[in-house]
Amino acid sequence: MIAKRIIPCLDVKDGLTVKGVQFENLIVAGDAVALGKRYAEEGADELCFLDITATNEKRKTLTALVRQVAREINIPFTVGGGIQSVADISALLDAGADKITINTAAIQQPHLVEEAARLFGSQCIVVAIDAKLTDQGWQVFTHGGKKSTDKYLFDWATEIVNRGAGEILFTSMSQDGTKAGFAVEAIAQLTSRLSVPVVASGGA
Repeated sequence: MIAKRIIPCLDVKDGLTVKGVQFENLIVAGDAVALGKRYAEEGADELCFLDITATNEKRKTLTALVRQVAREINIPFTVGGGIQSVADISALLDAGADKITINTAAIQQPHLVEEAARLFGSQCIVVAIDAKLTDQGWQVFTHGGKKSTDKYLFDWATEIVNRGAGEILFTSMSQDGTKAGFAVEAIAQLTSRLSVPVVASGGA
């Protein structure tokens, strides 16, 4: 049997964890580091911290937060939000992150994924894909779910893995925050098409 990983994903805004439904109506859920530490103590395999407003606010991910997480938590963790360059990735890895996740920048400049995989190794480069089920299929969105693209989930995931992504973080915007269960059929299609791990988010 394939081993399953439990990976709490914490959406972070202004250093605090926030929760919403379908990327809207965000409410504060607590301190990001404290919650991450609690999840680690309760048996989580990994953690993921996403600075969800960094891209829209045109700023870098909070490296100070990453350093604090690295000091307090003893399990692997992934960080994303506002990453635009190899220098951004290097800074976050140097601050203590185990993996980096790229979303908007992967679509805007897919060569960044290729370069990052070459410099740091595919194992630490995760591409996050936020997608919503529409009449045309699973359409991909960027900028924290604010902007639609002409990309669709399965083709985009295949392309970006071919460019060097070592893992895909798929969030179903349709299920996000609803506790209605994962987008199981889409996840099954992804895992059957891709040669890298797929992390499912949205619906738990």
